[in-house]
Amino acid sequence: AAVDPPALAGAEPEPAADHRYDTVIANGRVIDPESGFDAIAHVGIDGDRITAVSLTPLEGNRSIDATDRVVAPGFIDILSYDPNGYGEWFKIAEGVTTNLGMHGIDGDAATFFQTVGQLGSPCHYGGAYDAPSRRFSVCQLEPGDEASPEQLDQLVADATAQLAAGWIGLDLEPEYTFAATYEELRRLAEVAAGAGVAVYVHGRYSDDVAPGTNAETLTEILQLARDTGCAVHVEHLISTGGTFTMAASLATLDAAAAEGLDITACMYPYDFWATYLGSARFAEGWQERFHIGYGDLVVAGTGERLTEATFADRQADNLLVAAYGIPPADVVTCLRSPLVMIGSDAILEPSNNNHPRAAGCFSRVLGRYVREEGVLGLPEALAKMTIMPARRLQGAAPAMARKGRLQRGADADVVVFDPATVADRATVADPAQEATGFDWVVVAGAVVRTLDGNDQTQRPGRAITGAV
Repeated sequence: AAVDPPALAGAEPEPAADHRYDTVIANGRVIDPESGFDAIAHVGIDGDRITAVSLTPLEGNRSIDATDRVVAPGFIDILSYDPNGYGEWFKIAEGVTTNLGMHGIDGDAATFFQTVGQLGSPCHYGGAYDAPSRRFSVCQLEPGDEASPEQLDQLVADATAQLAAGWIGLDLEPEYTFAATYEELRRLAEVAAGAGVAVYVHGRYSDDVAPGTNAETLTEILQLARDTGCAVHVEHLISTGGTFTMAASLATLDAAAAEGLDITACMYPYDFWATYLGSARFAEGWQERFHIGYGDLVVAGTGERLTEATFADRQADNLLVAAYGIPPADVVTCLRSPLVMIGSDAILEPSNNNHPRAAGCFSRVLGRYVREEGVLGLPEALAKMTIMPARRLQGAAPAMARKGRLQRGADADVVVFDPATVADRATVADPAQEATGFDWVVVAGAVVRTLDGNDQTQRPGRAITGAV
């Protein structure tokens, strides 16, 4: 059945027929994953809001012809890092209009929002309290140090204050802070539950080799939800908590959701993960745990494959390496789960020592897994980049209730792409390659990408905090 052009609850009525819009996106295949609207239509934008979604043509001061293109809500990267003035432009080039550091942003919330606000960002920005870095900066705890009761009280007080200052989630990473006890995680999850934000967890273990398995990882994460009532988001399930056991891991999460727990997860669509060689993931026994060897490790941004001889040198430099350790079938199984949304787990840095997911995550889903392999339908894939992350976040950040939707009254964050050509180009050796197929990107009503590429004079991004 055809769906009428959608509108947010409480949206202003559509302007009069002779109204001239600031910007019109005409003749595109307009897809709104929340309502199911999917039709050739015209989008009218005034200021920073969508003021019309119309089946009849509209007049605008600027008109964008979207014939043979898809017009969708701007993508929300729910698992990114701090903007740095460089990496966000690669996000814009693949349709990301909201870049959220939910894997944790090191530092003080007020300082972060002030700094980014002054520099300006093309994407909306915000993030999560970064428990791993704060346990060091506030309590001087190394990853292998267990917190004393006094230090834990200190950390809880810090988290409480920082969430009040604007972070919209709380990030835990027990794989990296391996001495953090369950009690430490529980106390912090209690803070999150009290503040009405979700807990974003990089799980403790990432493999199928006992002791320390994916099953134990998910048991610990779900216990946090049961003990504190917090909402939980499993970060990059594809590499942490699901690798080699994906069907069983997803069944565990499905059962928890059926039990009434508020549980979601995200993934990036690659069969290799990446992290720093100096991290706990490369502690003794990594070859057995992850079913890989030295030759499966490639220094990101160079293409250099490691050997036993070069491993120690590169580890001393703490370089980021890509590790070819994810079964391709796990990528497909994970993508199909209704609990799983898309999150890149990366932002490109000027060094380019980064995983290509920093510049190709969203476009790879649309090109490889929708168009080429048919793993997902287009509206379903778009939902994982728009309405699903918006719903996960809107309880903590009211502004997100206007994002992830292409509806009258929603924020004017819009992407226009060619479904026939959209593709990722970033590689391990050269991650700093923009995706192809994204013709136009609009953020808060400002056109930040045109047929000529990114317009770096535009910095319309706004802070995403707990404020209304």
